[in-house]
Amino acid sequence: MSINTIDIKISPCVKQFYTLGTIIELKVHGPNAEKSIIEAISKLSQIDDKMSVFKDFSEVSIINRNAGISYCKVSDDTYFVIKRAVEYSKLSGGAFEPTIRPLVGLWGVNTDHARIPKLDEIRYYMRLINYKDIILNDKDKSIILRNENQQIDLGAIAKGFAADKVKDILIENNIENAIIDLGGNIYALGNKPDGALWNIGIQDPIKVRGEYVGIVSVKNKSIVTSGNYERYFIEEGKRYHHIINPMTGAPSENDIISATVISEYSIDGDALTTCVYVMGIKKGLKLIESIEGTEAIFITKDKQVYVTQGIVDTFKLTNEEYTYKTQ
Repeated sequence: MSINTIDIKISPCVKQFYTLGTIIELKVHGPNAEKSIIEAISKLSQIDDKMSVFKDFSEVSIINRNAGISYCKVSDDTYFVIKRAVEYSKLSGGAFEPTIRPLVGLWGVNTDHARIPKLDEIRYYMRLINYKDIILNDKDKSIILRNENQQIDLGAIAKGFAADKVKDILIENNIENAIIDLGGNIYALGNKPDGALWNIGIQDPIKVRGEYVGIVSVKNKSIVTSGNYERYFIEEGKRYHHIINPMTGAPSENDIISATVISEYSIDGDALTTCVYVMGIKKGLKLIESIEGTEAIFITKDKQVYVTQGIVDTFKLTNEEYTYKTQ
């Protein structure tokens, strides 16, 4: 997914940098653009320091090291994100799973030790996967994992939370027009400077980055996409991607190869893309339709594009190789 750059006719203040395990790009219009970007960078760095599983000092790493041993008191941000992750686990019947880290590490997708694990290895680690083992204490914002060796991974929700925080910073600085891009987690703030809607390209999951299936026109919306083309390895001609199905312990396999969720808050869109990707078309559509103010675009292996009713008028299919479906 990327921005249709032809739309940006008034030069914004643009900053590109790396954090949260991805390339971040902020395009901000207005007199306080530079100030707001500096504040946003600082906030994103703080979130990464708190929630990254790759930093030994992060709050998430401390929770993981103390699994089955003791409660860990955490910041308001980390507590909020983990609590929301558990809520989405319940909502999706376990399709979203914040304790997935042991399986993510086992497969090693997007690392130099990516491999297909043996079935007995998968079974061994699956016994550690259960969001119900995350015990939350609202009184002092402390968390413990019930069993030793369990681990939390917020990779499927933290970027959404971060995008929402950047949006809040921009609004506090009286910014009315901006594009927040956290490695594909897009938030379109306000309208374009010329008053029109922002046009966001939906990546063709089969082709190289920058090739679109269609364009959705939005304002004040989060657009998040998950797909099997983002992080993967290929062995014996088969693609193994990073979205692990907690019920099988392996990369999710169903009819969906790309799921885009459009919502008010990016934290919701981030979690929901993983939920529906694992759940598949039928259950995924049912879940999205049950959540007010949330829409979705699903792309299937056989090049069908399913769009929920709420965005029929704002989504345009631009690739003739795909067939358009509405619900």
